[in-house]
Amino acid sequence: MKSAKSAELYDRASKVMVGGVSSPVRAFKAVGGTPRFISRGKKAHIWDEDGNRYIDYVCSWGALILGHADRRVLAYVSEKMRNGTSFGAPTREEVLLAEKIRGAFPSVDKVRFVNSGTEATMSAVRAARGYARRAKVVKFEGCYHGHADQFLTKAGSGMATFDLPASAGVTEGSVADTVTLPFNDLGAAEAEFRKEGDKIAAVIVEPVAGNMGVVPPAKGFLSLLRRECTKSGAVLIFDEVITGFRVGPGGAQKLYGVEPDLTTLGKIIGGGFPVGAYGGKREIMEMVSPEGPVYQAGTLSGNPVAMAAGLKTLELLTGGSYDRLERSSKTLEEGLESGASRAGTDIHLNRVGSMIGLFFATEPVRNYAEAKKADAGAYRRFFWSMLGSGVYLAPSAFEATFVSLAHDTGDIEATVESAARSFKELDRS
Repeated sequence: MKSAKSAELYDRASKVMVGGVSSPVRAFKAVGGTPRFISRGKKAHIWDEDGNRYIDYVCSWGALILGHADRRVLAYVSEKMRNGTSFGAPTREEVLLAEKIRGAFPSVDKVRFVNSGTEATMSAVRAARGYARRAKVVKFEGCYHGHADQFLTKAGSGMATFDLPASAGVTEGSVADTVTLPFNDLGAAEAEFRKEGDKIAAVIVEPVAGNMGVVPPAKGFLSLLRRECTKSGAVLIFDEVITGFRVGPGGAQKLYGVEPDLTTLGKIIGGGFPVGAYGGKREIMEMVSPEGPVYQAGTLSGNPVAMAAGLKTLELLTGGSYDRLERSSKTLEEGLESGASRAGTDIHLNRVGSMIGLFFATEPVRNYAEAKKADAGAYRRFFWSMLGSGVYLAPSAFEATFVSLAHDTGDIEATVESAARSFKELDRS
């Protein structure tokens, strides 16, 4: 498979862009080799600069639930772009999109649009602290909430440890009020609330972890967080930047029957454009400026092009859409398991709706510590074998595989066949 043009672009990019990329995982450091520079996409496929075609399971990291270049979204966005691309003023589309979100998420009374998932999570935590009038924030190992300082922490040993920075440039003071607990550890969460419950402003969690592979919540985990937050007066924040409108029309909170106080969203609600949002209970959201004393603002927040793309995307998602996604994802899951079994390759799959986590592991993966034990070298070899067969997976073992509505039966069958061959190659190596 040719890669000369991608290699040339990467060399040029490395001279003028940090790492040659605009986001770290795109640099292929986890799998090695040269990243592919993508020139276009259509439905479930992408093409790189060398003309190679791939079945795409990154889908702009889950944002493109309809697939690439959906003609209905493109037509609507093109129409709106003719009227202008940014005004720095309210527009009709953001009202309609906010109404769509509120209709799908009963826990959301009011919404504020921002430009990224990071902006959404950092703003939600600020609103929670302003409302609770406390400082401490509890997060969980392996859950990624963006690159704001307070989220870039290392967890120490024990059930609950005050954290140290996990990134240069993040001061100890920035994370002094952050506590990291093991994901899915009910006992650790209970112990932290018994010890420090009256000091906790907020608990933030990915209800389905999507940044250590895919790891669903253990039975009772989300309910326990809801119960403890209610008792202590802390604000429960669900980071549904990935899962919102991905695992179902009401996100993970509807799927698992647990309502948070605040929800963060992104990806799908922008239809492929930069976007984020946070929303929740009226009394908390009314703490945000201009209604309250918690300040947050943004020049391009509620950008009319992003709002239009997100609005049209949500209009096209129906109950039948999620039924189709479930069937395709289940077929892919079963095909991968069958291929690995025939090859004698140990894998463990976690699937929630159209999100799949593939771990080269002999035991189930329920938290970050177990995810780190999976064989990253095997994933690296599998990635390159699949890429050579025309299947584009995430270039990291700690990312999710996303199925879109554009993946048809032929795409899934071709992927399963390629995976079967790749598993056999792993077994021979």
